[in-house]
Amino acid sequence: MEVCRNVAEQMSSYNQPWGIAGGWAVDLFVGRKTRGHEDIEIAVFRDDQHILKNFLDGWTFEKVVSGELRPLGEEFLQLPIHELHAVHETSGKRLEILLNEVENGQWIFRREPSISFPQQQLFKVTSEGIPYLHPAIVLLYKAKMSRQKDDADFFAVKDLLEKADRKFLQKSLEVHVPGHRWIGEL
Repeated sequence: MEVCRNVAEQMSSYNQPWGIAGGWAVDLFVGRKTRGHEDIEIAVFRDDQHILKNFLDGWTFEKVVSGELRPLGEEFLQLPIHELHAVHETSGKRLEILLNEVENGQWIFRREPSISFPQQQLFKVTSEGIPYLHPAIVLLYKAKMSRQKDDADFFAVKDLLEKADRKFLQKSLEVHVPGHRWIGEL
């Protein structure tokens, strides 16, 4: 999980909420690497996008628009754009950045705005101090077009979730992807 430690070190003086996302967030929650990973993503709040961009001085940014990478200017990105790719200009390190919606102290699921989660609980922190996106939120994103690796993440996490988080995920799946195979497992 060295890649997570490296990102946490890079972000250590960033003074806004953030956390490792995707499959690495699952591994941080479980406490061990459960499978291979192709990339690393972080989640931040949409309103903090310019703060993050200024913080990551020496990185170039592209936005994902309709599945294609396009140069990012100084504009403030609105939905449906929610993903940035950053590349460090000298080291070539890559980082995916996922923009998250927050309103009135609640994280709002961009795919289904009726689903929300307390903003203060969105990021958890490992014993090493590495912040990561709550695993129930990670799984909610992974459910829409779940692949074998997403199923592996689900089964690595489901029995470790607190009862309230399992209930949140179950109800959210019922709204977002009714009939999903994970619902019966929760």
